[in-house]
Amino acid sequence: MDGAQASQRRLDAPASSRPVLVMSEDAQPDAALLWSAIRQAAEQAAGREPLLRARLQSLVLAHRSLPAALAAILARRMACADLDEEALCDLMGSVLAEHPDAVGRFTADLLAVQERDPACPDYLHVLLNLKGFQALQAYRIAHALWQGGRREAAFALANQASVTFAVDIHPAARIGAGVMIDHGTGVVIGETTVIEDNVSILQNVTLGGTGKEHGDRHPKIRTGVMIGAGATILGNIEIGAMSKVAAGSVVLHPVPPHCTVAGVPARVVRRHQADSCPSQEMDQTL
Repeated sequence: MDGAQASQRRLDAPASSRPVLVMSEDAQPDAALLWSAIRQAAEQAAGREPLLRARLQSLVLAHRSLPAALAAILARRMACADLDEEALCDLMGSVLAEHPDAVGRFTADLLAVQERDPACPDYLHVLLNLKGFQALQAYRIAHALWQGGRREAAFALANQASVTFAVDIHPAARIGAGVMIDHGTGVVIGETTVIEDNVSILQNVTLGGTGKEHGDRHPKIRTGVMIGAGATILGNIEIGAMSKVAAGSVVLHPVPPHCTVAGVPARVVRRHQADSCPSQEMDQTL
């Protein structure tokens, strides 16, 4: 079985059981506990800040679950003259209700951002304000539509997410759980890209092809990888598990596991300890 097939098998499995801040007995993120914490934070914020009371009420407190609130938030952000907010909210809510795997992954994404971003005060901030997170969740809904054969709707959501968040993710790409897209602006992820669990991606990263070729032509990013701001990774190449791509690098060849690459073109500049996980450490230095 080749790397792409192995990645597909892993991405079809349940969301990763990596350590998280909110856990259930089966070691998966507990959406109910997380939702309770978010509602409490929203109630407190509404009491402190009159300007935000209406927003917090309509996007968070009026809803009974975290997926319903996410659908409302994405619909509010992405609605436009020819994409009605209510219709978008209904579509996104129904997709999330029908795809518990997507809900598990977005819950892990939410936890990952709060855990890895030192500027993030709480889960409510991630849900309401961080467009990298929101763009990734819009992709998850578009991807579910794509897999269900609704490609026109998937393309429409992906395009509107790109316009809204400045993050362009093809709905056919395969992205695991516990992924953080920090800042988000300028991120491009191509059609046959595979991103495994526990990956961190900063702004202006391109995961692209090398030309007009068809078929499997985009990078395969293995678990635990961190990709620094402005990095470009081109072609059907593998970035090995627990590796780091330094900011501004151009990667044209496979990267071994447990190392840092930097430069144009990128080369190995450091080997890591076996227990190092760049995506969680978020260390931008070489």
